Amino acid sequence: MRILHTMLRVGNLERSVDFYTNVLGMRVLRQREYPDGRFTLCFVGYGDEDKEAVLELTHNWDTPSYELGTGYGHIALEVDDAYKACDEVKKRGGKVTREAGPMKHGTTVIAFVEDPDGYKIEFIQRRAAA
Repeated sequence: MRILHTMLRVGNLERSVDFYTNVLGMRVLRQREYPDGRFTLCFVGYGDEDKEAVLELTHNWDTPSYELGTGYGHIALEVDDAYKACDEVKKRGGKVTREAGPMKHGTTVIAFVEDPDGYKIEFIQRRAAA
């Protein structure tokens, strides 16, 4: 078994695709509209779906926004340098909600950014090889 994808409901598909591709550097892997159901599915990621887990962005045409609730946590992405990753996000118009630095009570360098719908994405800096 393996994880295939994580699904996020988004209020504006174009805005979300722009964030995940232009701010976080993913690519659109496939997209399909379902007119009878009034929704679109768009899969984005860093690699092919047959090898890597991806995100499924679900846009229900008649729903402009969602309440995130208290159960959702975040998506985690490994980065080489969390400080540079935050600089790139800001340069590309994204929102950094926690600047890069060591995690509380630990040494792992982390940061948090937020997508246009308010979903949190954690950057975890890759540890140097021992």
